[in-house]
Amino acid sequence: MLDLFFTAFCLAFLGAGLKRPFLFVMAYAYIDIVAPQKVSWGFLTHIPISLIAFSCALLGWIVAEDKNGIRISPRQFVLLLLLVYCGLTTRTADFPVEAAAKWDWVWKALIFALFLPLTLRTRLRIEALTLTMVLSVGVIVIGGGIKTLSSGGGYGELRLLVNDNTGLYEGSIISTVAMCVIPLALWLANHGTIFKPDWKAKLFAAGICFSCLLMPVGTQARTGLICAAVLAVMMLRSTRRRMLYISIICAGALIAVPLLPSSFTERMGTIKNHQADQSASTRVAVWKWTIEFAKTHPFGGGFDAFRQNSVSYDTVKADYAGANNAAIETDHIEEKGRAYHSAYFEMLGEQGYPGLALWLLLHLMGVFQMELIRRRYRKDPPEGFAWVSPLADALQQAQICYLVGSTFVGIAFQPFCYMLVGLQCGLSAYIGRVRRAAPVPFVQRRAVPAQA
Repeated sequence: MLDLFFTAFCLAFLGAGLKRPFLFVMAYAYIDIVAPQKVSWGFLTHIPISLIAFSCALLGWIVAEDKNGIRISPRQFVLLLLLVYCGLTTRTADFPVEAAAKWDWVWKALIFALFLPLTLRTRLRIEALTLTMVLSVGVIVIGGGIKTLSSGGGYGELRLLVNDNTGLYEGSIISTVAMCVIPLALWLANHGTIFKPDWKAKLFAAGICFSCLLMPVGTQARTGLICAAVLAVMMLRSTRRRMLYISIICAGALIAVPLLPSSFTERMGTIKNHQADQSASTRVAVWKWTIEFAKTHPFGGGFDAFRQNSVSYDTVKADYAGANNAAIETDHIEEKGRAYHSAYFEMLGEQGYPGLALWLLLHLMGVFQMELIRRRYRKDPPEGFAWVSPLADALQQAQICYLVGSTFVGIAFQPFCYMLVGLQCGLSAYIGRVRRAAPVPFVQRRAVPAQA
């Protein structure tokens, strides 16, 4: 039954695009996030549904879309440079077969991010894509939240839609992306037009946000907890009643902590001392190896260059039997071919210093760009543009959550995060077109006092 539902839904989504070509873009975003071909076990597993959706989106844009006023933004140019550079490093990769396998989906994520701003020509389209991204992630996190409430989850034990530990179905990745979704869901609940921001929309948005907050608990991913803390601090800036907000956060924490599974609190406790945790110690050792590797390979080793690493380290555990009595236990660990577990070191090891510089430039430009838009339309926005500053704020919060989370998980090329980049570029391009077409409404004029 589930297979039939996903097949019918995808076909209906693509069929609707024949009348409204932009729906092909939304269909591709949904397919790329949810990956129904993984959930299904029938028809969808035998056809390249993602490639079909993207081809339809591109063809629909070429044939039916208005292309007046199109401009390539500096961030899109950086994206293009990153795409070309990654293609070059793939040709000279240390592991050609594995690198080609990763390149097969990386180029699609970068191309789609380049293509998105060209299609986001109206507020409705910007909102529709945001809604699609939020609801698509909601498909994953709502079920995960229900399982967390019923079973408590566990590290590597929470099963989402599929028993697959890749992409958004990996614990640390979905925990990070879930935190990115929260500000977007709140923006839709307060400024959406597709669904009127009434009590029903706000209640559903609250349910998605609660499910997102449960992801770090269900997956027991430390990355999600750090991202949640960072998001809570960032949202303090945009809330009006800050003392009330702080009080609610503190009260919620006091209520939630006693109810958390003991396995969750024990795992979160390893944040303080990475030497007592083998997983964290491995990451630190791999990061050190990557720094040394980049000294002799400044242009990187291509995708999956980590397969050649060999690291060793000591884990230290202390068993206390009183205030001044502790037994220290040291274990020497040697491992090979361990992943980077950090987008920053992933870029450094695979793409070298030039690739890391392009990646950082792309995302830092986004943070700065959203800050400019947020401030420009924060006070006295032109009529009909009160939604712009909150959306820029939400996109900035989502991107900073991604940048923080990517410190501890290798998501340098996660497609969802590049959809955020495309959405930011689309919002900036839309504002630029409106300002060029009708600059007068965007100029705040002071009232001239009447002369006696």
